[in-house]
Amino acid sequence: MAFGLAAYGLWGILPLYFTALIPAGPLEIVANRIVWSLLFCFLLITALRGWRTFRAALANWRTFGTLSLAAGLIAVNWFTYTFAVLNGQAIEASLGYFINPLVSVLLGVILLKERLRPAQWVAMGVAFIAVLVLAFGYGNVPWIALILALSFGFYGLVKNRVGGRVDAVTSLSVETLVLAPVSVVIMLILLAGSQATLLSEGPGHFWLMAASGLITALPLLFFGAAARRLPLSTVGMLQYLAPILQFITALVFLHEPMPLERWIGFGLVWLSLAILTADMVVALKRAPKAGAATAGVASH
Repeated sequence: MAFGLAAYGLWGILPLYFTALIPAGPLEIVANRIVWSLLFCFLLITALRGWRTFRAALANWRTFGTLSLAAGLIAVNWFTYTFAVLNGQAIEASLGYFINPLVSVLLGVILLKERLRPAQWVAMGVAFIAVLVLAFGYGNVPWIALILALSFGFYGLVKNRVGGRVDAVTSLSVETLVLAPVSVVIMLILLAGSQATLLSEGPGHFWLMAASGLITALPLLFFGAAARRLPLSTVGMLQYLAPILQFITALVFLHEPMPLERWIGFGLVWLSLAILTADMVVALKRAPKAGAATAGVASH
C-alpha cells in the first residue's frame, strides 16, 4: 500500500514540478524528460543486472515494435499534459485521467469485442452526459482531457499486448530509447536557437530538469512493486488518487478557475466512476464463483 500511495502521490503532484521548470516550454521539458529518463534507466539496468533482458527486448521485433508504438503514445500524452499544466489547464488535464478508466472500458468494447454489464453501460452514459456538460462549461470540446485519456488508454492497451514479456524498467528503457534521437535533436535545435533553458537558468534549474529522469522512473518502480503485492481491486481504487491530487493542486496552488458548470461536469464524471468502481468490486467478489467475471474486470 505504501508503494502504491507513493506512486500515485508522486504522479498527483507533477503539476507543481512542471511549474517549477518555467521558463522552460513543454517541448523542452518533454525532450529533457525522455533523455534524462533513459540515462537513469541505464543506471537502473546496470544496478539490477538487466542488460540481458534489455538486449532481448531489442532483438525481439514483435516486442520492440509494440514498445515503439507505446513510446509514440506516451510522448503524445507527456507533451499534452505538460502543455496543459504550463498553460493554466491542469484541471482539464486531471479530467483526462479521471475519464481514462472509462476510455479503457470503451476501447475494450470497440477493439476487443468485450460485453459490458448493465452498470457499466450506465457509467458510460453518465460519462457521455458529463462530457457534454463540460463542453458547454469550457465553451468547446475538452480536447486536452480527451487526448490525454485516449493516448493513455491506447498506451495501456498496447502495453497489455506485451504482457509479462518485459519488466517495467526494461519497458521504459526501450520506449525512451526509441524517443531519444528525436529528443536530442529537439534539444540541440532549441540550444542553437537560444531557446533552451537547460544551461541558461543556473545550476538549480539544470538539476531540476535533470531530476526528470528520477521523477519519471521512480513512481513507475513504486507502481510495479505495489501491483505485484496488492489485489486488483485495491490498485483500481488507488488509480483515482493521482487525478484527485492533480485537481486539488490546480485548484488550491495554481488557482485555476472552477465555475459551476465545471463542478457539475466533474460531479457527473465522479458519479460515473463510482458506478464503474462499485461494479468492479462486485464482479471481483463474484469472481471465485464465476471465472468469466475475472477476465472482464482484468482487461480494464
